[in-house]
Order: sequence, then structure tokens, then C-alpha cells
Amino acid sequence: MRRLKKIGLVVLVLYLLLLGSAYVFQEKLIFIPSKMPINHTYDFCQNYEELWLTADDGAKLNAVHIKNESEKGVVLYFHGNSGNISHLNHVANLITAYGYDGIFVDYRTYGKSTGELSEQAIKNDAQLFYDYAKAIYNESDIIVYGRSFGTGVASGLAATNKPCKLVLESPFYSAVALGKHRFPIFPIDLLSQFKFPSHHYVKQVNCSIYIIHGTDDFVIPYEQAQDLFNEIPDGQGYFYTVQGGGHNYLQDFEVFDQAMDDAFN
Repeated sequence: MRRLKKIGLVVLVLYLLLLGSAYVFQEKLIFIPSKMPINHTYDFCQNYEELWLTADDGAKLNAVHIKNESEKGVVLYFHGNSGNISHLNHVANLITAYGYDGIFVDYRTYGKSTGELSEQAIKNDAQLFYDYAKAIYNESDIIVYGRSFGTGVASGLAATNKPCKLVLESPFYSAVALGKHRFPIFPIDLLSQFKFPSHHYVKQVNCSIYIIHGTDDFVIPYEQAQDLFNEIPDGQGYFYTVQGGGHNYLQDFEVFDQAMDDAFN
């Protein structure tokens, strides 16, 4: 009995250590930024302007504005939790092929952007770029596009503004739901400093919502996208299942092309 108690105590201590580490280091578990030197020159094929906006707390936020003198409008794009906008040439090519301009945003600590990460800061920064876009384009010509982690940012932004469309590639139901999937032994509801409740946001969005997700996505389960879709008001959502698609390279599948045709035409 005493041996069992000792084993139980050791297990409890180890669990509490893991719990504390998960809480303290959760930012590093979620965000995988790739930095870029300030003097880096982007190599987009299109005409573009490198853009800097300053947040209220002094953070310097970097973005690229692809300029095609489009009459259709602009796609405001939020990437996933790794890399930076220097990796988005294929997205720029896709968007401009449909005749849109594009604004690609790097979150704080990503690429050339600075500042301290928090959920509210990321939301505020997204609004800052939305306001920048709205000063140039009609709001009815702004499409908000999020991929992976960026779907939480994009959903929240669309919920508090009036873009013409919202595109969500490989979305999660909420950051908490995704955390529970990855770390089922932890009380994620209590631990998480990053909630991004997309399932609440989509109920408040007033435009069409296009969801694309692969059935073999082992980063964000396909079921999370299905559950998210079920929260969208009737007649407002469109779901595209990529059979055999993983978390990346969905653009290699025909159904992705169909989703883009529907969203961008």
C-alpha cells in the first residue's frame, strides 16, 4: 500500500510539473514563428508594396500589399502558426490569378513584425490591417481568408466587420477544442490563454463562409471543420471536402480549385 502511495505521489508530481510547463510554455507550443531580417527583400512576382503599421502598444507590424490595380477587390490573408509571409508566393499567385489584390500579414514575432503575443493583441492587429484595407477598398470588396491558425483570426475579424466573404482553409472549431484534442490529459479550458472561439464567431458573421478541409488532416481533425460548419447559420456556409487531403497542399486537389472558383468569382 505504501509503495502504491509513493507511486501515486510521483505520478501526481510529474503530472503537476507537466501541467505547469504546459501553462508557462504554451506560447511556444502554439506559435512557431520564422524571423526575417529587416533588410530582406520579398520576391513576389507581382507589383507589391511592403507595408508597416504601428499598433497602440508600439509593435511594428509588417505586411505585403500585392497591387494589381484590381477592380474586384482585395483578399486579406492570415497564414498559419508557422513560417512567415515570405513563404506565400503560391497564395499571391492564386489570388492574383483570380484578379484580386492581396494583403499578407505577419503576426507579432513572425517575419519582420515585432511585439508581444497575446490573443487580444493579435485581434487588434488584424483590425488594424482591416481598417487599412477599408481605407483603400470598399468594404463590400474585401475577402477575409484564414488558413489553419489564421482561421481563428479571420473568423473573429469577419464577425466584427462586414467583409463580402470569409474563406477558412483547414479551420479548427476553437483553439480550446484543438488543445483538448492534442493534450486530452490537461484541463485546457483552464490553462489556455488563447481561446479563438471560431464556433462563436461564425454565428455572428454576416457574409458567405467557405470551408475547405482535408479528410486526412492530422494537425486539425476533419471533424473540427465539420463541427464548425454546423455552427454557421443555414444557407450561409459552403463546405468542401478534400478526400485524402492532409493539412498542407490542398491546392493540389480539384475540389480546392472548385472552392476557389466559388469564393473568388
